[in-house]
Amino acid sequence: VFKNIAREVVAANPAGLILDLRNNSGGFLQTAVDVASLWVDNKLVVSERSRVEGEKKYFSQGQPLLALLPAVVLVNGGSASSAEIVAGALQDYGLARLIGEKTFGKGSVQLLEELSDGSSVKFTVAKWYTPHDRSIDKDGISPDEEVKLTPEDYSADKDPQLERAMEYLKSR
Repeated sequence: VFKNIAREVVAANPAGLILDLRNNSGGFLQTAVDVASLWVDNKLVVSERSRVEGEKKYFSQGQPLLALLPAVVLVNGGSASSAEIVAGALQDYGLARLIGEKTFGKGSVQLLEELSDGSSVKFTVAKWYTPHDRSIDKDGISPDEEVKLTPEDYSADKDPQLERAMEYLKSR
């Protein structure tokens, strides 16, 4: 689906692209790899490290349809997990400027085990690292440019992060 949208975006010949990952709590690992692959050309997107299984590397796949477009990724403390994988990969390769606030730092893979009494327990079995070997877990991803969005901004229907992203793209 996202690849079809990317084709439509490229066909419209925009001056730039803003990917808003604010408050995106994440999703599937493969979806993060697929989205990053629209920018990253045949390179590592994320590595997953486990004491038991060792290291698994996930590489971009397919044609990087958006690689030539100037891009900004908007992030904040609600950007987590697979959203951080995408943001981290694009930042590491210099394919997008990150604007906003530091991400959540949910870079762990967890396994849920059901117990016989009906309760359950979660185990962290692996952690994610960006292509340049930065840990996502607990550290999060720091933006290239920090721009706060205050409750007052929100109440006044202002979005200084989006405004700064548009200014940045206009200057490119």
